[in-house]
Amino acid sequence: MEYAVLVLVLILAFANGANDVPKGVATLAGCGVTKVRTALIWGTATTVAGCLLSLQFSGKMTALFSKGVVSADPTPAFAASVLIGTVAWVVLATVLKLPVSTTHALVGALLGAGALFASSAVQWTSLLTKVVQPLLVSILVAFAVSAILARIARAIATRAAARTSVPEREEALIGAHDGRVEPDAANEVGDPAESGSRGGRGISAAHWLTSGLTGMARGMNDTPKIVAIGSFAMVSGMTTNVLAVCVTMAMGVGGLLVGSRIVDRLGRDVVKMNHVEGFTANLTTAVLVGAGASQGLPMATTHVSASAIAASAGGDLSRLKGKTLRDFALAWIVTPPFAAAVAAGAYLVLA
Repeated sequence: MEYAVLVLVLILAFANGANDVPKGVATLAGCGVTKVRTALIWGTATTVAGCLLSLQFSGKMTALFSKGVVSADPTPAFAASVLIGTVAWVVLATVLKLPVSTTHALVGALLGAGALFASSAVQWTSLLTKVVQPLLVSILVAFAVSAILARIARAIATRAAARTSVPEREEALIGAHDGRVEPDAANEVGDPAESGSRGGRGISAAHWLTSGLTGMARGMNDTPKIVAIGSFAMVSGMTTNVLAVCVTMAMGVGGLLVGSRIVDRLGRDVVKMNHVEGFTANLTTAVLVGAGASQGLPMATTHVSASAIAASAGGDLSRLKGKTLRDFALAWIVTPPFAAAVAAGAYLVLA
């Protein structure tokens, strides 16, 4: 059974990589900063860095998922059931191109299998304070912070455009007079956030940086949870650090091979973003998820990043694609009960 648990852990890590690695770099592809493949390579590299960094800061998160939801000593059958429930939902959601939370699938599976395994050991109080509250608060905070940052960044970009427009227009007029450019070009002034200007290059560099920080924060946030469940039934001779490295590798492979499905949906189907909006959305996600990981709060990168991306539209809600947001909301609602049901069914078979 221990080897079966190890295989399930690696499958879950692969599925997690496929569904979650794109969440830090979806804006890069959605804004046209780079190609999907390049974005995924960057997201995978930074996620791997975060996974390895989590070895130093994973104590609180590992403790929560080891004993904080179901406090009874786990058995291999319980561990396998939890993993089956989580894998079933994350894989299905990825196939359907739905960004979902591995964290909340794990919690649902723990509750589903835990209700049959040791119902009196389910920690409902800690579940409310350490899982439900961070989830709700993170969604609201992400939306508010991203909206404010997007508005501020947009104002700064507008002022920068106004400052550079005069010299650019003069250059265009001189060029038109000399025959070097078309006369109509004298009436066109580019957006510095979308051009090769100094401001545009600065925004692009910041966008890449915040995408990388989001990937690192996500790796720090998710790796300890998966390792915690895998440690319920460790293969003889394997340490938690070795298991974490194996999880890291599986995550990376999943992100590279299958991550494009979620990049397209999250980066292009929520709202059409520019550089500035993508940068502010990623900055919000990186800060919130990173802070949560350092404090042992299991924030869902999915909910934070989607909320931050939606808020980047500012007050113009007409830019948002309602059908996509509806699909996401339904998937988030279904996540815990689906994983719980599958995990409970698996436990009935395996116990």
